[in-house]
Amino acid sequence: MNTNESASYRFFIPYTVRVADINYGGHVSNAAVLSFFQDARIAYLKQFGYSELDIGGCGIILPEAHVRYLAEMFLGDELRIGVRISELRNSAFVMAYRIERDGTVTAQGSTNLVAFDYQARKPRRLPDPFRNAVTLFEGLGGDGES
Repeated sequence: MNTNESASYRFFIPYTVRVADINYGGHVSNAAVLSFFQDARIAYLKQFGYSELDIGGCGIILPEAHVRYLAEMFLGDELRIGVRISELRNSAFVMAYRIERDGTVTAQGSTNLVAFDYQARKPRRLPDPFRNAVTLFEGLGGDGES
């Protein structure tokens, strides 16, 4: 992910670093960054009327996450967290994240997410209404694969 691609993100949330986000090193902890990603993911899904437990008949499950730290973040920092869906697959999608402080990227990453039927305890295809809403919002190719 290029650190100059802020324009490719259409959705951001603000976040102020709290004391609970700080580790013994005096900066934001690894676990807190994954929580920041989750907060942004939840807000992103909510704009479409979805949640992590319901993207139109199923939920999502996270089998893989990647984080790249570029600068320390500290108590009270005013952050801007961008999130986008960068790739849609048959039963999964990739979300990319970008955390900025005063226009400078402090962390970036991605999560692979799988459409998951929590009652049957198995993956399933992405629901068409979800796929269509994301494709339209993100400007992804209409073939469902990106």
